[in-house]
Amino acid sequence: MKLYKSAPFLEIETQKIDIIQRKTAEGIIFLKSTIPLKSRAYRMTANLEKWAKIKPNQVFLGQKTPTDTWQTINYAQTHSDVLSIAQWLIDSGANANNPIAILSENCIENGLFGIAALHIGLPFSPITPAYALKSSDYAKLKHTIKLLNPKIIFVSDGAIYQNALAEIAQGCEVVYIKNKPAGDFKATSIAEIRQTIATSSVNLAHEAIQPETIAKIMFTSGSTGLPKGVINTHQNITSNWQQIAQVFPIMKDGFTICDWLPWNHTFGSNHNLGLTLVNGGSLYIDDGNPSPTGIQNTIKNLHEISPDIYFNVPKGYEELIPYLQNDDILRVKFFSNLKFLFYAGAGLPQHVWDAYEELAYETTSRRLLISTGLGCTEASPSAMFNTHFGSFAGMLGVPVQGLELKLVPIAGKLEARFKGENIMPGYFRNTEATANAFDDEGFYKTGDALKFVDENDPNAGMVFDGRIAEDFKLSSGTWVSVGAVRAKLIEISNGFIQDVVVAGHDKNYLSVLVFLDALYLKNKFNLTPTSNLESSQNITLQNFLFDVLAEYNKTEKGNASRIEKGIIAPFELSAEKGELTEKGSINQNAVNRNYAKLIEKFYIKI
Repeated sequence: MKLYKSAPFLEIETQKIDIIQRKTAEGIIFLKSTIPLKSRAYRMTANLEKWAKIKPNQVFLGQKTPTDTWQTINYAQTHSDVLSIAQWLIDSGANANNPIAILSENCIENGLFGIAALHIGLPFSPITPAYALKSSDYAKLKHTIKLLNPKIIFVSDGAIYQNALAEIAQGCEVVYIKNKPAGDFKATSIAEIRQTIATSSVNLAHEAIQPETIAKIMFTSGSTGLPKGVINTHQNITSNWQQIAQVFPIMKDGFTICDWLPWNHTFGSNHNLGLTLVNGGSLYIDDGNPSPTGIQNTIKNLHEISPDIYFNVPKGYEELIPYLQNDDILRVKFFSNLKFLFYAGAGLPQHVWDAYEELAYETTSRRLLISTGLGCTEASPSAMFNTHFGSFAGMLGVPVQGLELKLVPIAGKLEARFKGENIMPGYFRNTEATANAFDDEGFYKTGDALKFVDENDPNAGMVFDGRIAEDFKLSSGTWVSVGAVRAKLIEISNGFIQDVVVAGHDKNYLSVLVFLDALYLKNKFNLTPTSNLESSQNITLQNFLFDVLAEYNKTEKGNASRIEKGIIAPFELSAEKGELTEKGSINQNAVNRNYAKLIEKFYIKI
């Protein structure tokens, strides 16, 4: 046994687990915590004035400047700027019927503008910049703007968004940070807005906020069609903050994070930025990302900022491993203050989990809690958490306090459904989608399947069992658990395979398209392919894939899990085509649909 497996843990307080279970004659299972959700302020910016008084000089947000130095804003200045921007919004005539649209990367001004809107009860929508910068027809951007009908659009850079603004901003007022855009609209700089003198009208607007007041419209990725706008109210988000604080009381002490996750996504926005604001923490914006080029910025930033908690997606954790293994200074900086690691957005391979346990032990002689859970934009975002020390990758834990989990048998699996104060009231201006999202008892239908770690003990937690919509039947009528096949193949490959698309709907057997890990290729084969197309033409890599498939099939005999054919995908995944989300997860159905002709070749009889 490896030494770290027996090492003690860095102890942090977590919420006691006490789940009760009820089962109906139809096999439906209900789970909830016996521990009540504590009271909390429902206005999202309720703590801002307190932090400005208690810790006026503490950094709230930090970001890198073009000269590679940290520009920061403290809580006192944040409070002052939020009041000024809020007053300008009131003077501009902004209203709740026309939510503000934000098109911007993470930055201080983006944060201030959104918080100012929240402070006076004006809803806003942080739209992914990809809709404006990585699209040729702006279809998704036009859809979101038409739905919102904003009167104010915030952009970070008028020059970068100039073409997109020409398509969507007629009749709007555009607020920009730099490079004033030109067009059939008024343009005002955020620097000018921050000079506005606040009046009592700001406080009156703040006091008028109710629990059901809409805070944000968070658009889903739109991987199966046009994006839907998830309504998050003030009560939804503040309830979830309280749920998270009860699970991890350490957050109430404030914390420092260095984080790249985009604020147009619920993990980066409601979770990371939101938890920083409500708990009086410090968020240093990582201008990197989990890509071969973006990771270099992340490494540079982590050399300078030592986080108390680290949030990332699995791909981000995987990209960091070789740098932590080979750079002693970075490793010590990273682990010196770290209390626990948290991942979300996709499943974490076990070998990545093991690597962090070993790295933590080598650096501190302690192991760390590695946590995840189950969440979604509709849950604001958290519904379940794993707080078991020394568990395993994929453990989702149990429901948070104040939320009821309903498990409904569908196609041999248990679909997770949620009800609680953190669950959205519906989709913005989309009554049909809202009606379809809830069952007749008012539970939100996630489409995620779960299974018990121990069927006799709900406190032992649950694990992910795939997406109901991704699973399919073979021609024999046997159901295929796509999530299980994908997870096991990735794990068997030990880092060679980054992700998998499983095919075989209505066919006799399973086939896979695999996407390779660039760092593994560099370390194992001394290869730096620039695309999947290049990898797919490499005979050595194809042969290695065949060996991986053979190893996988040693323990898989049934057609519903055995993989008969597989190739390295000869294409790059496209977010614009709905194949890849910002979280880095693959939409199985979109890839199967978009590459149907390629997949069909797996099933041609010779």
